[in-house]
Amino acid sequence: MDQEKVNILLVDDQPAKLLAYEVILKDLGENLVIASSGREALEVLLKTEIAVILVDVCMPELDGFELAAMIREHPRFQKTAMIFISAIQVSDIDRLRGYEMGAVDYVPVPVVPEVLRAKIKVFAELYRKTRELERLNHELEDRVRARTAELEASTAKLRESEQRRSMAIAAGKMGSWDWDWISGDWMWDEGQYNIFGVSPENFEVNPANVQALLHPDDVDQLRKAIAEFNKGTRAYETEFRILRPDGEVRWCVGTAAATTDESGRVVRVSGVTVDITERKRAEERQNLLAREVDHRAKNALALAQSIVRLTRADEVKAYVNAVEGRINALARVHTILSLSSWQGAELSRLIDEELAPYSLGDQIKLAGPEVQLLPATAQTLALALHELFTNSAKYGALSTRAGRLAIDWQVDEELLTLSWEESGGPLVKTPKSRGFGTRSLLASIESQLGGQAQFDWRAEGLLCRLEVPLTRKTAAAAPSKFDTAGAAELQRASG
Repeated sequence: MDQEKVNILLVDDQPAKLLAYEVILKDLGENLVIASSGREALEVLLKTEIAVILVDVCMPELDGFELAAMIREHPRFQKTAMIFISAIQVSDIDRLRGYEMGAVDYVPVPVVPEVLRAKIKVFAELYRKTRELERLNHELEDRVRARTAELEASTAKLRESEQRRSMAIAAGKMGSWDWDWISGDWMWDEGQYNIFGVSPENFEVNPANVQALLHPDDVDQLRKAIAEFNKGTRAYETEFRILRPDGEVRWCVGTAAATTDESGRVVRVSGVTVDITERKRAEERQNLLAREVDHRAKNALALAQSIVRLTRADEVKAYVNAVEGRINALARVHTILSLSSWQGAELSRLIDEELAPYSLGDQIKLAGPEVQLLPATAQTLALALHELFTNSAKYGALSTRAGRLAIDWQVDEELLTLSWEESGGPLVKTPKSRGFGTRSLLASIESQLGGQAQFDWRAEGLLCRLEVPLTRKTAAAAPSKFDTAGAAELQRASG
């Protein structure tokens, strides 16, 4: 069954940016609502139920912070998810102010489409799941009230309730039971037997047998319920787990109501059991997804932030080209990792992606086995390869048709060794100082991955050798001569 669409409010005073957000979020299949100002957004909110608000921080009249404050003052929108988009560097104070206003996250410009879609999707699903849980909770409360009323109502109402209960039994998700408090006799309906995975033919309903089917950690819930009824409690509700005879664990929610005699003594307890296993599993999957998306988004944003902060150039155009090149390299490896569900990336695929913009034909030769890289290793190595290709295309073998480049790699005991050999290009001279690209490559390979990078500036062409651990264990244990020197080098580059 198709899930119900939710409304996502996009707030920005620039039509071009609104159009870009619509294009990015179109594939989510949700309803996109547009507002070109803070006041227009407030009007939309008063008329429409909104799941997520994507708002620009910098707007005339009402900026993003002021709009967030006004939204949070309204009781209906105190829990509505708001994501800020900022085209300027956001300070910790601004970020803290945003969170105080109710923002759940920040998205910097330029926007990474995959990251923005992932964030919006998570909060849209959380909104949809919250509404579904509220609906289920209302249904459960209604059923408890209906069940209690049925015990005191006429035969006609009891018959109507039985028809509704039969429909639930057919779905195998609900059962009812009755316990004679005086004689100790139990009565289970078909749905109750189905939930516990037993049958009337081979299972005798009594306290000992029922307790044997409860999860050991939840047995105290039964004892607590009995104690509460002995103290005069008339209704009780709790969640618990059962261990079916076949070993399967199921989550249930149980509600019970007591019937008393004229003296107030409990004479009978009746209840309803609802199997909520699928709901619990859905919640676990959703929580896992939210944590995973948050982790990956933070990693990608941290890399992008480092690229922007550390890139240096003599003029604006060169700076923009350098940043765009590195961000595009990060985006390409992100796409590769997404296609593998973030299980890893093939080294040859990373190299092919970096080669694609050049169309150099037979100038480049590749040789090496298939190597699967961990996500973190793939991201870092992709940026390192990007620096090598960029420098070669500007100054090295790839800057002329006569130039040649040979890339080969091999793996020995979980250590990847990659050789980069240029020839036939312009005469090479050993640089007097390392450029930013070389420094960042050294930092990423040696400091982040625990590997080593060696450069031989031969007259006939650059020879570079990279050694990269392929496992987390190896990477963590590998000695790194760059741990302190490399970090200082990058600090000088950024300064």
